[in-house]
Amino acid sequence: MNKQHKKPRCDDMYRAILTLKTVEECYDFFGDLCTKTELREMSKRLLAAKLISEGEKYADIVEKTGLSTELQAMEQRYQVAQYLDSGLIYNEILEKTGASSATISRVNRSLQYGNGGYEIVFARLRELAEKAPEEQA
Repeated sequence: MNKQHKKPRCDDMYRAILTLKTVEECYDFFGDLCTKTELREMSKRLLAAKLISEGEKYADIVEKTGLSTELQAMEQRYQVAQYLDSGLIYNEILEKTGASSATISRVNRSLQYGNGGYEIVFARLRELAEKAPEEQA
């Protein structure tokens, strides 16, 4: 996690989450911790991220999640991150995605100084892609 966002009280919360062992315990804890709206929004965002990573079509994601503008922005940022990770330059990314230079810069900052979330996902997706041919053999 980005050092700027680390706070001892957050550490306590994350440690508490790590003690949960079952889905039922998660329901209980997050039911106490979050409002229903917060839980619903987190669920929508997680589903949208999953569908985006699976290459789902935008219209289908909107239909399944109810997200629209927010989802478009997430999808665009994910595409920008993929292009930056593959070595494309800003102008090429702008041309391919229509993202503003501010969005491309924001994603680049996340890749360079963020929490490492993109890197984790990209590494695991590469791992899965490498394993896929082996499993088919």
